[in-house]
Parts: sequence; C-alpha cells; structure tokens
Amino acid sequence: MAKIKRKELGKGLQALLSNMDEEKELAAPSSQDEKEDGDQLMFQIPIEKIEVNPDQPRSDFDEDAIRELSQSIQTHGIIQPITIRRLSKGQYQIISGERRYRAAKLIGLESIPAYIRWANDIELLEMALVENIQREDLNPLEISISYQRLIEECNITHEELSKRIGKNRSTITNYIRLLKLPPEIQKGLRDEKLSMGHARALLGLDRIDEILYVYSQIVDKGLSVRATEKLIRDLHMPKRPKKDPEEDRDPEIRRIEKLLGETFGAPVKITSRDGMKGEIKIRFETPNHLEEILDIIDQSRI
Repeated sequence: MAKIKRKELGKGLQALLSNMDEEKELAAPSSQDEKEDGDQLMFQIPIEKIEVNPDQPRSDFDEDAIRELSQSIQTHGIIQPITIRRLSKGQYQIISGERRYRAAKLIGLESIPAYIRWANDIELLEMALVENIQREDLNPLEISISYQRLIEECNITHEELSKRIGKNRSTITNYIRLLKLPPEIQKGLRDEKLSMGHARALLGLDRIDEILYVYSQIVDKGLSVRATEKLIRDLHMPKRPKKDPEEDRDPEIRRIEKLLGETFGAPVKITSRDGMKGEIKIRFETPNHLEEILDIIDQSRI
C-alpha cells in the first residue's frame, strides 16, 4: 500500500480531498461487501456497516423532510452519494450526507452509494462542519456552534474561517456572539421562535432580565425585527423627569390661592378654562371645619 502523506491541517476542504490517487488505494474495496460503482472513489456500501458521526453539527432533523426525501429516493434513487471514512475493515462513519443515510434506512435500502475518504478525527470534524455550513439549511444556533467548533477544535482563526467559507468576518463574529445569549434565547433560536435579526437585536442588551422581557414580547406579540429594535430603544431611552404643573400656572392665581388658603385655614384651588371663567375649590377635613369656613364667609359679607 502506498504511504499516505500527512496533509497540513487547515488547508480546507479542497486540500483535504486532494491526492486522489493515494486515497483511491486506501479506499479500495476491503471486502466483498464493498461493490465498486464505476466512479473512481464511489462504492455501494451496506447500510449496516455505516454509523453516524457523533460530532455531526446538525442536532435536529425534520422527520417530515426525511420522509419526503425517502419518497424522492424511492422514485429517483440517491443522486448524490454520501461521504464516509473507514474506521476499520468493513466499518465506516459518515462525514456528510446523514439526511440521505437516514432516508435510505427509512425505506429499507440495503446499501447506499458513498465516496470513501481518508481523514483523521480533526480533519473529519472540519470536513463535516464546512460541508454542513455550506450546504445544509442549519438554524442560526447550529451555525453558531459549527463556527465556534471550527475555531476552537480545529484551531482556525476568524480570518481563516472567513476565507474558507466565503463569509465576512463580521458575519462569523455575529453568529458566535449568539452563544453568549441566555439558554432560553438559544433554545428559541433552535426552535425558530425568533430569527437571527431578533437575536442580534437582543445582543444590544446587557441585563438578562431585559433580554428575557424583550424575548417574551417577541414570542407573545409576534414582534418583527424592526418592532423589537424599537422596543429596545424605548427601554434605553432616558426618562424625562415629570414637570411640575405648578410651574406653568399663573403666578397671580397662585398668590390668590395662598391668600384665600390662609384666610380659610384650608387648601384652596382655583382653575380657569379659558382665562375668563373658572371655579374655586376649598377643601375641608371635617364637618366642624366646614362650619368654620362658612362662618368666615358669612363674616366677610357683613
């Protein structure tokens, strides 16, 4: 068997899938179970010999979508082979194509077309993550986790990841920031109760109680991203101190109120609607207090 050259980590999917001649020798059928399907590295592999990748970045599979895919496979067959790596003689692990694998199992297929690739554990993780980011309809949380794992576990910088997957560095940073949100919000992202735009708006809040309050409003009221941003702005808008209505009242009216109040020994309020008509209110506390006020009025009439 030809000696396999160690590939440099971090060269991306294209580099990992290069050196086809060397890989062909390694991937050649190791038993009668592997039946060559004509294409240089594609074989019909028994489904029972294949296991899923425990590091698969997709954590949720839509069962309805799997059933629809299985119906398509029954009609048209598997158009795009899955990609696997050999664990040991006659045993394999999925690199990409788990949806097709699940759909094939659902309808009872005994074998499935597959490309066999060589990859160590780190390269397997990188290939699976890049494959899914580029080709699968992941939800925002799954994308965030995939980016984070590529950076931490595969020792890739934000800049390298940006070039590798063709995304702006700021886009990658915004996705990774989603992992700083409270678990309730992350679950909402996974369950598609809010969008990436909603989540980015929530990142503008520092206090967890405010984040959870706005999230509850998004879910309960079906707020759009724009409405969510407005709600957050309103929360941060400084409240103006209430103006004392007494400051806008006519000083002469206030002077008369004070004079009458001292005369009657009771609070007096003068209101005027048009500057011409109005009313005077004198507040009393007890029946005796009322009698005292009436006595003062009677005396003033003499």
